[in-house]
Amino acid sequence: MKLVIQAFIASVIIHLVYIVCTIGIGYIKTKFYKPDISGEWEKVDYLQNEVAFGMVISPFFFVFSLVGIAIICGIIIYLYKKLFS
Repeated sequence: MKLVIQAFIASVIIHLVYIVCTIGIGYIKTKFYKPDISGEWEKVDYLQNEVAFGMVISPFFFVFSLVGIAIICGIIIYLYKKLFS
């Protein structure tokens, strides 16, 4: 039971690091973005068709991802304890 709890904690930490890094990179890119307004007027049609805000992912994807990473972490922790103990 201890191995399962350690694996899920490791999986949650990995997911939190991923989410925080994704938000941080988006914030930094937004903060330092300087648009070239005069140079972009030639490509107005292209820009109107290529803008996308966000994406839709099923909530089950995150559950399966959490469980999958927990299984991988559990295998790694088990092998580490078996080989180095």
